[in-house]
Amino acid sequence: MTEPRAIILVLDGFGIGPAPDAADFGDQGADTLGHIAETCFLGRADRAGVRTGPLHLPFLESIGLGEAAKLATGRLPAGFRSTSPEGIYAACREISRGKDTSSGHWELAGVPVLYEWEYFPEEPSFPEGLIELLVGEAGLPGILGNCHASGTEIIKQLGEEHIRTGKPICYTSADSVFQVAAHESYFELERLYSLCRMVRSILDREDLNIARVIARPFTGSNGIFTRTSNRRDYSVPPPEPTLLDSMLAEGRKVYAIGKIKDIFANRGISEAVKAPDNNGIFQAVLNVSARAVPGSLVFANFVDFDMLYGHRRDIPGYASALELLDSQLEGLVRRMRPEDLLIITADHGCDPAHRGFNHTREFVPALLLGPRISSGSAGIRSTFSDIGQTVASHLELPPLQKGKAIDLD
Repeated sequence: MTEPRAIILVLDGFGIGPAPDAADFGDQGADTLGHIAETCFLGRADRAGVRTGPLHLPFLESIGLGEAAKLATGRLPAGFRSTSPEGIYAACREISRGKDTSSGHWELAGVPVLYEWEYFPEEPSFPEGLIELLVGEAGLPGILGNCHASGTEIIKQLGEEHIRTGKPICYTSADSVFQVAAHESYFELERLYSLCRMVRSILDREDLNIARVIARPFTGSNGIFTRTSNRRDYSVPPPEPTLLDSMLAEGRKVYAIGKIKDIFANRGISEAVKAPDNNGIFQAVLNVSARAVPGSLVFANFVDFDMLYGHRRDIPGYASALELLDSQLEGLVRRMRPEDLLIITADHGCDPAHRGFNHTREFVPALLLGPRISSGSAGIRSTFSDIGQTVASHLELPPLQKGKAIDLD
């Protein structure tokens, strides 16, 4: 027998139905998959030259996506059929106190966030003292924004003024985040990164418990601006050792693809691979998994579902991106080695049919597949950490502090 490996694919913002505590977050009725499937089934997500008709996810459906959603909501998504899945499926509930990227990923890796993040208010969002420190230490003429905003909308509104004045665009959302948008040419990319590192340092120094600082570079002119793939996240480190730390302590390899390195503050990472979009991330998964050593973990985040489609409330785009990934997954599975374990999951919801532009508190799927993995329901899991615990068990690592491993036999 070959030594086992594991691959975790996180579909960022892909919820499958409202969590039991969704109302506490203002997210009652949120259902990312359900609302996308319903809109497509009714023909309301048709887009000429891109997609038409019901949501078509034959591979994900065959490994239990619809059945996992049924565990969460009590019904199959519109257009899905009842199946006998080839793999193990479950619906996972989050126990972390928030519904953000950091909390979701850390809980997947065995460390739920059981404390409260701090958040910035609507407007003005940032404390006057914080802005004074930032402007003074960075030598800025000031900042623009200072509010809750959609990233694409705020650069449309303030992009020209940013170019004219040299003031970076600073904004936040309902998440625990400080975002800085700046033009790659006029402000310069490395200067933006340096500024965001400074923001991270100031937030930490002032004991402001903010999860992430995000650099949001863009290009364009004359009021037409486009965000680029050079985003970078500056996260606080997890409060306790995660699955990734455990792996490195045992001499194992962790290959981080997409923004995984940033989310874990570069802790517990052997090698990081960046990619510009979902398709690039999938190609990186194929390339890395082909050479990943025995006993290793390949951990990837597919950011476009959340960033490009969920937050922008783009149901047709979200549906098309799901269909593209579905068409690619079988190629990955064909390359898997006998002892490999593939887990497809998510970190939170981002329902494009829900009000606002923020993440949604939802169950996430856990779809487990491998040449020697059994099939059937693993039920509703009480924490995302069951995924990390399952990986630890599969790779024969010491048990994590949180979670209960899913039986793969």
